[in-house]
Amino acid sequence: MKTYVILSFNEDGMENVYVGTDEEKALSLKSADFENCDALFVEIWEDGEKVDDFRLEEFREDENSES
Repeated sequence: MKTYVILSFNEDGMENVYVGTDEEKALSLKSADFENCDALFVEIWEDGEKVDDFRLEEFREDENSES
């Protein structure tokens, strides 16, 4: 079973803001969901080992708007 760890980063450091097995919930989080958050990172753990990590990119509606 995979465990998702979401880390919130800001100029003061980092904080675990979510730890759980719900992939959909983990990957739907946004930095705006947390106070004083500049970026979110995901660590994926399986059988006690980290198997992946990446920055959780956020989609902005204005990036897909047609002018």
